[in-house]
Amino acid sequence: MNRQTKNKISFEELNIHLLQDDCPSKYFNSIEKELETYPLSMVLDLKKVEQSKKYHPEGNVWNHTMMVIDEAAKVREESHDSKVFMWAALLHDIGKPDTTRIRKGRITSYDHDLVGARLSITFLEFYTSDIDFINRVSMMVKYHMHMLYVLKGLPHGNPTQMVKDTDVHDIALLCRCDRLGRMGVDREEEIKNHKEFLKMLEADYL
Repeated sequence: MNRQTKNKISFEELNIHLLQDDCPSKYFNSIEKELETYPLSMVLDLKKVEQSKKYHPEGNVWNHTMMVIDEAAKVREESHDSKVFMWAALLHDIGKPDTTRIRKGRITSYDHDLVGARLSITFLEFYTSDIDFINRVSMMVKYHMHMLYVLKGLPHGNPTQMVKDTDVHDIALLCRCDRLGRMGVDREEEIKNHKEFLKMLEADYL
């Protein structure tokens, strides 16, 4: 397949479903054949990437991503920029195909947030020349793991830079949707984590 073949699905069509559907996953699951064409093949590749069943009993990255965009659709009106927010939800784990490895019997995807930030730019540049939009989505992808990093006191993140690079409200909302987009999740606990994340950011970084 020629990865540079023009995709028949327009950016406008994708945008409509992300911004208007109650469950955008239904649309994306219905266009699997069209997803074989670049750059949507970058999203289709998520079906090939398995995840730790301990943290993602829903299975592969595609299944998780579909759950995340449906969670995001429930709260997109709460975001300050629903277009940036929904595209970040769709592309947040686009770095996992390039970073997923089995290490000591465990499935890991170290730095998938950083790799995904770069790949989201490549993906979106195919569709639009709106540099501000592309960069804002990329920053959301880059920092989508920071709720975990901050709450767990992990050294992997840079919350000081995150509050400069993103809308804090929206990145926290994306982090919440990412955590909720899993089978068997404790919703009340994750909503509590979201509030605590914002409280910690306000106390220490804003």
